[in-house]
Amino acid sequence: MSRLLRTIVLALLLACTALAADDRPGKAAIASQHYLATEAGHEILAQGGNAFDAAIAVGSVLAVVEPTSSGFGGGGFWMLHRAQDGFEVMVDARETAPGAAHRDMYLDENGEVNRDLAVNGPTAGGIPGEVAGMQHIAEHYGKLPLAVSLQPAIRIAREGFPIDEKFRVLMGWRVETLKRWPAAAEALLVDGDIPPLGHVIRLPDLAWVLEQIAERGAEGFYAGPVAEKLVAGVREAGGIWTLEDLANYTAVEREPIRTMYRGYQLVTAPPPSSGGVALAEILNIIEPWPINEVDPVLRTHLLVEAMRRAYRDRAIYLGDPDFVDMPLDRLTSRHYAAGLRASIRPDVATPSSMLAGNRELREGADTTHYSIMDADGNMVAATITVNTPFGSGFMPPGTGLLVNNEMDDFSAKEGEPNEWGLIGFVANEIQPHKRPLSSMSPTFMIGEDRRAVIGTPGGSRIITMVLLGILDFMAGNEPESWVALPRFHHQYTPDQILAEKDAFTPEQIEALEAMGHKVTVRDRSWGNMHGVMWNRETGEVTAGSDPRWASGRAIVK
Repeated sequence: MSRLLRTIVLALLLACTALAADDRPGKAAIASQHYLATEAGHEILAQGGNAFDAAIAVGSVLAVVEPTSSGFGGGGFWMLHRAQDGFEVMVDARETAPGAAHRDMYLDENGEVNRDLAVNGPTAGGIPGEVAGMQHIAEHYGKLPLAVSLQPAIRIAREGFPIDEKFRVLMGWRVETLKRWPAAAEALLVDGDIPPLGHVIRLPDLAWVLEQIAERGAEGFYAGPVAEKLVAGVREAGGIWTLEDLANYTAVEREPIRTMYRGYQLVTAPPPSSGGVALAEILNIIEPWPINEVDPVLRTHLLVEAMRRAYRDRAIYLGDPDFVDMPLDRLTSRHYAAGLRASIRPDVATPSSMLAGNRELREGADTTHYSIMDADGNMVAATITVNTPFGSGFMPPGTGLLVNNEMDDFSAKEGEPNEWGLIGFVANEIQPHKRPLSSMSPTFMIGEDRRAVIGTPGGSRIITMVLLGILDFMAGNEPESWVALPRFHHQYTPDQILAEKDAFTPEQIEALEAMGHKVTVRDRSWGNMHGVMWNRETGEVTAGSDPRWASGRAIVK
């Protein structure tokens, strides 16, 4: 190669490098369910951390200030996007069934599910994964030591935090359960009842647990004094955890579900989440239709019919990929979607009873999500949970943390609905060390012009909320629009459209019911969506936090 040619090639390479270096947001955006968590994430970024370090800070603070929704007694999923090479992965820190768990552990002498054992107290808890997930992210993707990213949470646990109206509302659903367990009642209640607005809760035992993790990493949680307190507390109260269960827990990396929709790549959660598969299936079904342009009643009808079919497949096929072979390629293929689409009539609802796999069923919210993008373009979509508000309500003495009730996300009995009304079959039956199926759907939308992070809590309704947010993104709207949209939902069974009170007009409800749909309007809203977006054409970085709760905060800086 001549000197001139080498010079030209070098100049082109330098120019490409300069362009790549400039192709970054330049600002960081964090949106989460609590202002203290969002501020903690920015605090860690200011100390030289990246989005992955910030995710640890945000998640650990949420574990302190929102025991309603998440905590070190629970688990979840982190979707990661590394800007420097475009690498994407999901860190699976979903809870696992204890080693002594078995298929029929919640059935009484009549073969019926004992809902109290499945939802309340230590018998409802899977082996927690959140600490292992944070350790994995810090070691493999972060820039700062885990101990640094945990400092805001340690400080807040010791100094305390004022409770807000959301905390009080959700506690109202679970206060009787919390009263059953002395450690939980002492830590969270005031004179045995819901604390007043603004009451400051201090959690010194949880601060001690965090300090053990900061000093020893995940081993400080899964072995030693913390593990001993966890197991002793659970077993003395009737649970089945062992020290071996904790010592053997590991976070797992999973290849995301990827699907294209209208020129954007969606990177979303794979099993043991059902979210990515269901989203891909729904979007593939509706892709030929101009879904954002048709009449609102027809739009709702078509979306509901796609939801119905995706949730049917969720119930039948999906489970823990380490235990179950699933036809993922088929479920996420456009050919399969075309067949499902052909069964949808544009003028008449399809009764769920007419879809294969239905059973006679009876009808039966909480998790957290945060979205992060740093100035370099690294992205995190994290959905973390203890399942229902305050998890199982059980707190092992001396730990300051609530045990999850994720065992209820298994199918305790074939065709029997769980706390969220979701059904399951053999693919999601209880087995030792298995991870229960989830609806959590942390998602990236990646296109040439825009990149975005989205997700929400909300139990079985997570998937449909994220779907509506994705469609709003596709319509060109900003995060503040996605998170505020009125919501509606269908999950195959019970066979009804659930809607927030402002989702439809009376005329639209009448038209939907004339097509054969049953519409149930709920007074209470649901979800707590948070999103961030980088417009690569304008350079603008924006974020939105769900206005349904005043505690959330989205900050760009």
